[in-house]
Amino acid sequence: MTTAIAGPAGTTRERAHANRTAPRLKQSRAPYLFIAPFYVLYVLFMLVPVLVSLWLSLTEWVGLGTPHWVGLRNYRLLATDVSFHRALGNTGVFVMIAVFVVVPLALLIAQALNTRGLRVRDLWRTAYFVPIVVSPIIVALIFGLIFDRQFGLLNSVLRALFGTGGVDWLGDPGLAKVSIGLVMLWRWTGYLTVFFLAGLQAVPKELYEAAALDGAGRIRTFTTVTLPALKPVTAFVVVTSFIGAAQIFEEPYLLTGGGPSESTLSVTMFIYRAAFQRQQFGYAAAAAVVLFVLVFGLSQLFNRLLGIGRATS
Repeated sequence: MTTAIAGPAGTTRERAHANRTAPRLKQSRAPYLFIAPFYVLYVLFMLVPVLVSLWLSLTEWVGLGTPHWVGLRNYRLLATDVSFHRALGNTGVFVMIAVFVVVPLALLIAQALNTRGLRVRDLWRTAYFVPIVVSPIIVALIFGLIFDRQFGLLNSVLRALFGTGGVDWLGDPGLAKVSIGLVMLWRWTGYLTVFFLAGLQAVPKELYEAAALDGAGRIRTFTTVTLPALKPVTAFVVVTSFIGAAQIFEEPYLLTGGGPSESTLSVTMFIYRAAFQRQQFGYAAAAAVVLFVLVFGLSQLFNRLLGIGRATS
């Protein structure tokens, strides 16, 4: 008799428990449904291409037919490829310009734009941000005219001021790097300035008031208050600049084509040439994997050195 009564009662309790847990399960699944599109896109457009590139780097493929497995041969060829070594060196120079020239200049400009009493501040902010939204082709055309050896604006100014002209800005191996650096400076400084300016506006005013009460001047206030407060922003900007400069393509490709004598050849241009000019897609994939490993590894190193993880935690 006990068994006959316990059956329906147990069933009722189970139904009640199921009715209570069903909404909880739905609520627990809802966040995963909302973030699922991100992970789907991440797998399709990030993880899958990386894995395909890694597999393709172990093959020899001309773009048609079935790739032929060659193992690590492409990586052994890269280790002895003079053009690839030169591209790595040139890319390193561009990275140094971005990190040690563009970033500090962007910080100084942001500090100036954040000064109280600055007139037409919005106009200055817009003027500094405009270069990043201009098409790279337009940028190349403008600076091609500026750096022209015979009729360029820069040589005309030098000729008018110092009586010297005819400097081959894009034809000399050393000056070509300087020219690319100037284009990077003009194009990326304003973009990075926006991040620093946002960070400066988030610094509590109480810190500046306390520094003023302690008798700190502008330089001391900048080094003891502004820079520590901007540490997370600085870390983000440095890593972003490093990644962007390591993948530089438009500026050298449009202005110099990687010349003269491969003096401005970047790693991404090397990959482009190997893939689309020589149809060595496996070889290009191997170079892309090497670039990915270097950028990822050095980015993690910068994160640790700059303390971005500790600063944001």
